[in-house]
Amino acid sequence: MLDDLLSMEDLTADHITTILDTAEGLKDIALRPIKKVPVLRGRTVCNLFFEDSTRTRISFEIAAKRLSADVINFSAKGSSVSKGEGLKDTALTLQAMGVDAIVVRHSASGAPQQLTQWVEAKVLNAGDGWHQHPTQALLDLFTIRQKLGRIEGLRAAIVGDVFHSRVARSVAQGLVTMGAEVTLVGPPTLIPPGAEHWGVAVTHDLDSVVEKTDVMYLLRVQRERMGEQFFPSSREYARVWGVDQDRLARLAQGAIVMHPGPMNRGVEITADAADAPNSVITEQVTNGIAVRMSCLYLMLGGEEVVT
Repeated sequence: MLDDLLSMEDLTADHITTILDTAEGLKDIALRPIKKVPVLRGRTVCNLFFEDSTRTRISFEIAAKRLSADVINFSAKGSSVSKGEGLKDTALTLQAMGVDAIVVRHSASGAPQQLTQWVEAKVLNAGDGWHQHPTQALLDLFTIRQKLGRIEGLRAAIVGDVFHSRVARSVAQGLVTMGAEVTLVGPPTLIPPGAEHWGVAVTHDLDSVVEKTDVMYLLRVQRERMGEQFFPSSREYARVWGVDQDRLARLAQGAIVMHPGPMNRGVEITADAADAPNSVITEQVTNGIAVRMSCLYLMLGGEEVVT
């Protein structure tokens, strides 16, 4: 079903539903005494990470191993890349080694797309620059459907540093494709120009949407990507755009709170709100393995749901 997975823009509602349904069939593998199925035995998956990301890399590694694939972890640090080798030569080396799929994270937007021009292996985007992070969006959609029973018709607020966030773009596109109403919320300096063209609403007032929100999706303030000051202070950000127990209590009945991690506790979310019963942040991590298993299976294995 899947060729390469580069962007949420490439996925229709039917594609997304198939991925989520397949993940549903795969998630119970974690409950078995032996947490493996042999569907990708003999296949080789390479995690090609030019940026640090412990949780995403480990999630993909666990996902591939549970499907019985062989896994190669390639980190730019301490490799030939640190000696000056570029993406193309690295890709051609992996191609010569006969890998079947490459999971790539890169600081340059469009790097995974470029990689598809050089290799025959399937390419799966694990985050490129400020552009896309499709498996994060898919695991978030899976979590929403699991907790709320549907996605269509829900009201979601994506709050915080939208400007620097590839997650925000992917999640917004996925929610809109699946029929949800999406509002971007944050300081004017952290909402990208033209964001209204994503099919979403935009506001700078979090309190105006809290009571109408079914999914409160908080974004990390990405100071490492900021070359200048985008808001007065962390304390001011927390006061105006952070979620605390007061805002948590005003959410719509049954609403959930999400965060792609890692969290800045005390900035975008207080510690008690992060650990509240309607926070599904740890479930997002768990569901990430099943969704990445689904993507790898559909790219390398087949189209039927595994049971």
